[in-house]
Amino acid sequence: MADIVLAIGTSHSPLLLLPSAEWVDRGNDDKKNQKLNLSDGRFVAYDALEQEVQGRFADRATTATFADQYSLCQTSLDRLANELAAAKPDVVLIVGDDQEELFDLKSMPAFAIFWGDEIVTRPLESMHYIPSWLAKSPASAGYAMDMIRRYPGSPAFGKFAIEQLVNEGIDVAAVSSVQNPGTQGFGHAYGFIIQRLFQGREIPVLPVLLNTYYPPNRPTPARCYQIGQAIRRMIDAYPEKLRVAVVASGGLSHFVCDEVLDRRVLKAISEGDAEDLASLPRTTLNSGSSEIANWICVSGIMAGHGIKWNQYVPVHRTPAGTGIGLSFLTWASPDPKAFVRREI
Repeated sequence: MADIVLAIGTSHSPLLLLPSAEWVDRGNDDKKNQKLNLSDGRFVAYDALEQEVQGRFADRATTATFADQYSLCQTSLDRLANELAAAKPDVVLIVGDDQEELFDLKSMPAFAIFWGDEIVTRPLESMHYIPSWLAKSPASAGYAMDMIRRYPGSPAFGKFAIEQLVNEGIDVAAVSSVQNPGTQGFGHAYGFIIQRLFQGREIPVLPVLLNTYYPPNRPTPARCYQIGQAIRRMIDAYPEKLRVAVVASGGLSHFVCDEVLDRRVLKAISEGDAEDLASLPRTTLNSGSSEIANWICVSGIMAGHGIKWNQYVPVHRTPAGTGIGLSFLTWASPDPKAFVRREI
């Protein structure tokens, strides 16, 4: 039987790959944004948001704050990397989202598993919507998207996962290869984990891909949790010994940092409150905030487990509060005295 030896969640924002001095530039980009997503489902221009917020976050949008936050984030990432090294997994199952890197809008599955021999990344310069500053930045290497990079997959485990999930009535797209390297491939949700947390080690990866971004077939939060529960049953049923690490990649709220939403999600994860996670409206999980669905899926995998450690860093890079809720988390073994398991 396979064993989960570690489960973690981490944001993968470009802010984690850029020196804090450049966070100001990203805030200036926000001021040009005409479609910032809010947790009430609205999309507004920066000027409208600034008028609504009345500069409430001006005291947080400072270079000194950014420097402190950057340091805290890097320390948190180092901790996750060290925990991954200590766990010595045979495979890392990464739950992430695809942003037209491997798939496109002509064919965007709601849920997919890659069971090929080789993970192939896509260069950022081939993407039609990535900001030019990011494609040309050293940060592209932090996403493993500065060039075509190749990493080992986990075909036997992936094939078993697909078969077991189908047997449970979960329709999963099965992807076995990257057909057009250079113009198609895995993106930042996976490359960031490999580059930042693997510390140069070659560990097979099982990518789980959720369509968090693109209507009309985005799975609901409830479905993401149910998929996670099914993945846990699959891992438990795997007939060979295998040390599995699980990673939730992305999130939390962005491109407007919503601390209320983020803390609600983290509280629900901490308390094992599947009902609250499942009840999050999809209108709340738009654009980058939709990556919270990846954390919900891993919460399903780790149902019955609380939080061992969490660091939350709300970044407000403009007076209007644009930015991101950066979070780093490790799930723990259940404590029956402090934890109540709830399922859906």
